[in-house]
Amino acid sequence: MRFGGFIFKKWNTPEEWAQAAIEAGYSAVYFPVDYRADLKVIDGYKKAAEDADLVICEIGVWNNLLDRDPEKRAANMDRAIHQLELADYVGANCCVNISGSCGEQWDGHHPDNLTQKTFEEVVLTTQKIIDTVNPKNTEYSLEPMPWMFPHTADSYVDLIKAVDRKAFAAHLDPVNVINSPIQYYRTGEVIQEWFDKLGTQIKSCHAKDIIMSGKLTVHLDECRPGTGNLDYETYLKCMTKLPDRACLMLEHMTEEIDYIEATKYIKGLAKKLGIKL
Repeated sequence: MRFGGFIFKKWNTPEEWAQAAIEAGYSAVYFPVDYRADLKVIDGYKKAAEDADLVICEIGVWNNLLDRDPEKRAANMDRAIHQLELADYVGANCCVNISGSCGEQWDGHHPDNLTQKTFEEVVLTTQKIIDTVNPKNTEYSLEPMPWMFPHTADSYVDLIKAVDRKAFAAHLDPVNVINSPIQYYRTGEVIQEWFDKLGTQIKSCHAKDIIMSGKLTVHLDECRPGTGNLDYETYLKCMTKLPDRACLMLEHMTEEIDYIEATKYIKGLAKKLGIKL
């Protein structure tokens, strides 16, 4: 299993970037440039990662492939294709996006998001991206979200079957699928279900935590790993069943100290469990 996160230390060269990742305690990285970078720059970071034995875990797209504006949707599709090409070129574990929203907020909820019609749109969009690139060294994946496909382990299984492409894989962020008090108090069961049903199809996992406040009606918020209710013991144990290149990646924190403390927490728990990160 590999572990990584955001790098706060400033760098001037790919070699300094790789060294900063190692100093942060990482064995996996987010690729620091997108497809618009000069090829020499891309090659420099690719080589620096290889030389430092750092797995390039994810290359993100992060846009709305269901945008109702045809021009924006086409531009978003173009970026997704180019980012998948980049991921394939550098040998990243996966290129990841969300399926998209039918509303104005690119990652927001909408009454049409979880309809059969939208499911079919997601399938066609995903197939088009994969078929255009035909990747050999990476896979395309969709991060689960609480209000869009895939939002449950079963919906991800259904999506994989419907897309029917070898280059389509699973991504897991368990915090994103904890959306009720019942799930909040059974996070270990939720995590176990995802691994039971998707197994080695999972190529990358995100690391954050979740906390529920006492304010009505229900308020669930992200927080730093170790300060919420996510069952990290079950999470880490499940991840040991994945290939060695599978990554657990810290995200969604703004301060360097939070990444430092989250790293200490996760690595400390892994050591206690006899799991190598």
